[in-house]
Amino acid sequence: MKTTLIIMAAGIGSRFGGGIKQLAKMGPNGEIIMDYSIYDAKEAGFDKVVFIIRKDIEEEFKEVIGNRIQNYMDVEYVFQDINDLPEGFTCPEGRTKPWGTGQAVLCAKSVVDTPYVIINADDYYGKEAFVKLHDFLINHEKMGKEFDMGMAGFILKNTLSENGTVTRGVCKVDDNNLLKEVYETTGIKAEAEKIVCDDPEVEAWAKPESNVSMNMWAGYPDFLDYLEKDFSTFLSNISDNPMKKEYLLPNIVAELLREDRINVKVLETHDKWFGVTYAEDKEYVQNAFKQLIENGVYPEKLWK
Repeated sequence: MKTTLIIMAAGIGSRFGGGIKQLAKMGPNGEIIMDYSIYDAKEAGFDKVVFIIRKDIEEEFKEVIGNRIQNYMDVEYVFQDINDLPEGFTCPEGRTKPWGTGQAVLCAKSVVDTPYVIINADDYYGKEAFVKLHDFLINHEKMGKEFDMGMAGFILKNTLSENGTVTRGVCKVDDNNLLKEVYETTGIKAEAEKIVCDDPEVEAWAKPESNVSMNMWAGYPDFLDYLEKDFSTFLSNISDNPMKKEYLLPNIVAELLREDRINVKVLETHDKWFGVTYAEDKEYVQNAFKQLIENGVYPEKLWK
């Protein structure tokens, strides 16, 4: 069975040489975080990569990574545009904020007809999550709901930054490893053995070992069909905040959970997340990749 890796990269800025965090060189031969994610996905069995980008960065994006990757996997590009809306809708005058991760993934609908995994461009997820989600997509049997998805469940303490607080989707999971609820939570950090955050209710039950979502979802084409219809519903209900309201994957999944229309299997991964949330994180991530190479997790030259 064919499988696709969808990478949300439309948030990357232009002028790549000017210090854009997602394009910072992390590996010994100029590899960026995306290189390692794609390498892990290919190793796990994924056949194709779909890059979701903005049209204005297409040429530079291909120079930095796309042209290299097309030598190893099938590559497609789709473009997220604030004005790419369903018939009957127009972008509110003055809005500049993108519509969010739900619309980003919807942009890929025309080129994705296989099971897929969605990731962020600037997060390092580790090998275990790709293997588990690929196995889920290939071997999964329907669980009786309208939609089935998988989610990489990262251990909260493995996703923190030493340089400041982070935002995470903190999850409640049942005894069958099915997602019950996900709480988008800001201001998360560890103090001693305790998790503190901006939400007192989440702080009351969240633990260092709690599962969190890092926007790494496994799904099937029927979910993309749902997004197409649901995005119109979302746009019909933005009058309370037309300049900033976003169509976000965690919120979409949470609503389907409330409606009892979806099963989301949480596949726990023990790999440590890396990402450049703060400028100070760059050196830490570079050293982390150096250590992974020294430990034999990756070859020094990633793409032969």
